[in-house]
Amino acid sequence: MQDKEKIKQELPFYVICDNIRSLENIGSIFRTADALNVNKIFLCGICGKPPHQKISKSALGAESWIDWEYYSLTWRIVKKLKKEKVLVVALEQAKNSTLYTKFKPKFPLALVVGNEIKGVLPSVLKRVNKIISLPMFGGKESLNVAVAFGIAAYEINKARILPS
Repeated sequence: MQDKEKIKQELPFYVICDNIRSLENIGSIFRTADALNVNKIFLCGICGKPPHQKISKSALGAESWIDWEYYSLTWRIVKKLKKEKVLVVALEQAKNSTLYTKFKPKFPLALVVGNEIKGVLPSVLKRVNKIISLPMFGGKESLNVAVAFGIAAYEINKARILPS
């Protein structure tokens, strides 16, 4: 078994939620972040905040022990983290995006996920270090934000698994 605290210390992983409107999606992100040993979640803009019954229903308690912080403007936490030498990566469909499986994570890293309809705000996209995307093969242009987060975050987290 990996030393969870050692991974958190040596390879910090943060999540930035940019204006996610669904409390259930916020709860699902907390639950997945717990499974990935994420250091902290930044809830920004219109994101709901714990404690809330709808968040708890999806998070199943993870919202109680995962560190989180609120910022009214997402770009401010992006700017702050970049000053602290954190690689900030947005998950978004964009012309200049890199396929998530081709991205080589470097830590500390923050993954930005966006609003269910509008995605990551342009004011945030222009400030991130990198944009990654998931391939879409059907008629829809995107996945549910919590599902997309889980796919990309698990791929990123592979780089945090320390050799035994």
